[in-house]
Amino acid sequence: MRVLAALVLALWASPAFAVDCRDETVGEIPYTICEVAADEDIRLFLTDPGGAPYGTFEAVDARLGDSGRLVFAMNAGMYHEDRSPVGHYREGGEEVRGLITSAGPGNFGMLPNGVFCIGADRLRVIESLAYEALDAADCPSATQSGPMLVIDGKLHPRFLPDSTSRYIRNGVGVSEDGSRAFFVMSQLPVTFHQFASLFRDRLKTPQALYFDGNVSRLYAPQLDRNDLGFRMGPIVGVVEAAD
Repeated sequence: MRVLAALVLALWASPAFAVDCRDETVGEIPYTICEVAADEDIRLFLTDPGGAPYGTFEAVDARLGDSGRLVFAMNAGMYHEDRSPVGHYREGGEEVRGLITSAGPGNFGMLPNGVFCIGADRLRVIESLAYEALDAADCPSATQSGPMLVIDGKLHPRFLPDSTSRYIRNGVGVSEDGSRAFFVMSQLPVTFHQFASLFRDRLKTPQALYFDGNVSRLYAPQLDRNDLGFRMGPIVGVVEAAD
């Protein structure tokens, strides 16, 4: 009985987190992996009510005020110098930028690219041409980036095992049933092949999307982490209601 009582007390005393963030080493590369359930309050953030880009995690958290607090955040798609999104962006049902389906320079234009979709009851990573065929109501909040990391369980065809291009990278993968998203950032520079393989082989996500490199930033207070640096464009975050 004493053991049971101690266990109950320990569980009661342990804080409940809306996001499960952990550091994990895979293939000698350390990563930070944050797992979020689809029924959490996952939002996209770009500009404040006055139209100014948030740019930082602190600005997003301050805007929430007494209504809630930011418990996880990450940059969520490539952006221009003025911090406007390079690709498609929709927030709360309002479209800011249309979908781009043509090939182009840089990582974004390395087709196939894709869209992270926050639906009413499920999360999805969708290749851009497939996304184009959807009803907009299916994805009230969405951010486009590229390239796709994993497409139907296979790595992007242009990723090479012997590549020498290494950067800090971040991205998102979604479970097959759409119930969970895995937001990942490498702690050391990695190739696209290494990064995509983590989603396919370790996290078992059939679809995964690259967010960015070099400018990657993570806010994970559970791990006492709040990355500083370049001001960001689109941000994805999880909000926990105020007590």
